Amino acid sequence: MSVNIQAIYTGNLGVRATHGPSGNQLTTDAPVDNGGQGTSFSPTDLVATALGSCVLTILGLVAQRHEIDLTGTKVSVTKEMVAQPVRRIGRLETTVTVPAGLVDDPAMRDRLEAAARKCPVHQSLHTDIDAPITFIYE
Repeated sequence: MSVNIQAIYTGNLGVRATHGPSGNQLTTDAPVDNGGQGTSFSPTDLVATALGSCVLTILGLVAQRHEIDLTGTKVSVTKEMVAQPVRRIGRLETTVTVPAGLVDDPAMRDRLEAAARKCPVHQSLHTDIDAPITFIYE
């Protein structure tokens, strides 16, 4: 399966991308510390966003198969950039917070946590990126 994304440079370090199948659009801007205005997600912010949404999607798929409702589960991804040897993402620290009472069974927690670590975005990250995933069950 393939998906085509079209993007156009809109000037002033801005880009507008269009998702081929749906026509939905999003914009990006370079971060302030890299000469942009910081008015939108940066391209590397989208990597962090992709990781967080991928983790939640995979958790949702596993939960559906086991008739568990994970509504209200949250993810927080903190992106840290490094400058050496080149400017790139150095760390994507992910924390998943599951509301109290949704998943009390230790075996199911293990299953969900293993699935999250196998999400396609997490698996696609370069090994130089430190990308821990922590779970909190409130």
